[in-house]
Amino acid sequence: MKVIGQTHIGLVRANNQDALDYGELAENARYAVVCDGMGGANGGNIASEIAVGVIGTRIRESFSTERSGSWAEHMLESAMAAANIGVFDRALQQPELSGMGTTVVAAVLCDHTAYISHVGDSRLYLLRGQALQPVTRDHSVVQEMIESGQITEEQAKSHPRRHFITRALGVTDSESGEYDELELQPGDRLLLCTDGLINTVEPEDIRRLLAQPAEQAVEALIQAALDGGGTDNVTVVLMDTD
Repeated sequence: MKVIGQTHIGLVRANNQDALDYGELAENARYAVVCDGMGGANGGNIASEIAVGVIGTRIRESFSTERSGSWAEHMLESAMAAANIGVFDRALQQPELSGMGTTVVAAVLCDHTAYISHVGDSRLYLLRGQALQPVTRDHSVVQEMIESGQITEEQAKSHPRRHFITRALGVTDSESGEYDELELQPGDRLLLCTDGLINTVEPEDIRRLLAQPAEQAVEALIQAALDGGGTDNVTVVLMDTD
C-alpha cells in the first residue's frame, strides 16, 4: 500500500492555490487530501491551506484501529464540516478574504476499501487493469448541463461556464461533502487530482501515464499538464493497493 503526490504552480499563475496532504495512518491504511482554492487574490490559496490542514489533522486524530459501524463516513463528514467552518470563519474575520472557498477530494484507503468525500470539481479516478473510470461526480454547472442533456461531454470541455462550480468548502456556513465507498482489488490505483490536470490532459493520456510505477507516473502527469500549457496549478496524488 502506497501513497505519493506532487503539486506544481503551472506556467501562468502567480501563486499556487492547490494544496495537498497525504500519509500513513496504520500498516493497512493511508489517506490523501487534495484541494483547489478559489478566490484569486482574495485568498484561494489560504482557503485550500486551511482545508487541507483541518481535514488532514481530523483524519489522523480520528482514525483508529478499533472501527465499527459508519466510522469512516462520520470521520470524513466531521473533517469536511470542520474545514468548511475554518474557511468560512477566516473570511468573516478578514473581509478582504470574502468569497474565498475551495474544492476538496479526500480519501482514506483502509484494507481494500476506499472511503471518499468530495466537494466541487477536484476528482478521484480508479485505474483497474487497463481501464480508467471516474469515481466522483463534479459539483459543477457543466456537469448538471451534461446530465440534463443540454450539452455533451465534448462540448463541456470548451463551455464558457466550465469553471463554475456549484458547491465548495467555506462559501456558506454549512457543507460536509458528498460521501462514497469503493471496494478495491489488489493492483488497483486511485488518482486524486485538481482540474489543472483534467483540463489539460486527455483521459486516454492520463490512463496511459498511470500505467508507470507511482513515482514516474506522478512526474509524468505533472509534466503532461505543463506540456499542455500549464494554464492552471496542477496537483496529483496516487494511492496504490497491495
